Order: sequence, then C-alpha cells, then structure tokens
Amino acid sequence: MTPISFEFYPPKTDDQRAQLDRSARKLKAYGPEYVSCTFGAGGSTLSYTPETIRGLREKHGFDAAPHLSCVGGTREEIRTLLQHYRELGCRRIVALRGDLPSGMGHPGDLRYASDLVAFIRTEFGDAFTIEVGCYPETHPQADDALADLRHFKAKVDAGADAAITQYFYNADAYFYFVDAARRAGIEVPIVPGIMPIANFTQLRRFSEACGAEIPRWIGKRMQAYGDDAESVRSFGADVVAGLCERLLAGGAPALHVYTLNLARPTQTLLERLGAVRAPA
Repeated sequence: MTPISFEFYPPKTDDQRAQLDRSARKLKAYGPEYVSCTFGAGGSTLSYTPETIRGLREKHGFDAAPHLSCVGGTREEIRTLLQHYRELGCRRIVALRGDLPSGMGHPGDLRYASDLVAFIRTEFGDAFTIEVGCYPETHPQADDALADLRHFKAKVDAGADAAITQYFYNADAYFYFVDAARRAGIEVPIVPGIMPIANFTQLRRFSEACGAEIPRWIGKRMQAYGDDAESVRSFGADVVAGLCERLLAGGAPALHVYTLNLARPTQTLLERLGAVRAPA
C-alpha cells in the first residue's frame, strides 16, 4: 500500500477551525502515514501552528508534523519551539527556509534551510525525522536548476531524511529531477507533492507565486469549462489521478497531498486511486 500524507494550514478563525475539523475527520479514514501543518511567513502563524499541531494529534489522533521556518527567528526562539514540539510528542519536522515578508528587515539567525536542518541535528540529534522541500521545476528564486540542486544537496548533507516536492503537473519534470538528484549523490526519498484541482483561479494564483507550471492544455481546458465548477472538479481529479498513477508506476515512494483544509478534492482524487488506499 502506497504511503500517503496530508498537508493542512493553521486556521485563524472559528469558521476555519470548524472547517479543518470536518476535513480532518473525513480524511482520517484514508489512514495517512502523517499530516503536516504549515508555518506562516515571518511567524505570522507562530502561535497558530503549535495549537493546530496539538489539535491534530490530541483531537484527531494524527501523527502530526509541524512545518518550521528559520525566517525571522533567533536560535533561542527556534530551540524553544522545537522543545515544545518534542514535549507534544512530535517526532517529525518539515524544515524550510520560508519567505521573508515585505517590510521585514531581519532574516533571522539562520539564513537557509540547510542551516536549520544542521541546527536541529546539533541541538536534538535524531529526535526528529526531518523532511525538507525541493523543486522539480526549480525554485523561483534560484539562479538556475543546477544551483537549486546544490541547495537541495546541502539540506540533505546537513541531515535531512527525506524531501517533499513543490506541486507540479508534469511527471517528466519529477522523474528528471529525481534522476539528477541521484546523480548528485542525493539518496533520500523524494516524495511528490500533489495539489488537487478544485478552484482553477486560485490554483493559477498560487502557481504564479511559487513557480509551479500549469501545462497549457490544462489551462485551456479549464477556460473552456468557465463557471462549470463540477466539470472543473471532475476534470481536475482525472488529471491529477492520472499524474499520480504515472508517478507511482515510475517509482515514487509516497504521495503528499496539499489539501488546503478541504476534504472533498482529496477524497475525489483518492477515490480515483482506489488501489492506493481505500478508506477504513
């Protein structure tokens, strides 16, 4: 059975908390290996992420992994937060550089994700399994693809156990990236990040910000559906399910689904991938 994991973001309002609870209850039936919770840029969710992790663990029974960004934080702040997560029972961390918000002048004591990984290993040894991010279509701020690959290798050399990719819709980009990583001496599992398509306008906005390419044929088909939300969801699920099937056939070790705190798009995708994991 292929391992799956889900990513949530920390809710800030009562309505958002209720939405997350509903989605978590529904998605728990699919038996994820773990779930992760994002960390806002520059600490904008500094308190929300630990609260969400606690709820995902204690209320829903997930193995919950917090995202941790080094942007804007001191070593002592990061050490304290890691200790808090350890006390909550967390044994997995997603270590990221994060983005410096507009107007913030101090990047923090640790500049890069590789520095954060090394810091976690120095301070806590093997207490945490550490996942890092990687970019099959190249990080939008990287000078070029080879430089981006060197940054990835630095994170692995610092002690990362595995990597989760930015989402993508071109399987060849993933396979080529994995091959390049192996040639560079990177041996850790590289798990594809999967973004279900539910709201194409929102997806296009996300993709422009993070550098993920939406193939032209997908965009044109979405334009043809216009405001027909059901057709958009059905087509999107078919496209992403086909992508996942090809990734798994090509050797992807697991799937990490970006849920956006919504259950239905992920459920629809997983139903089309019934061989991956049937709900309990």
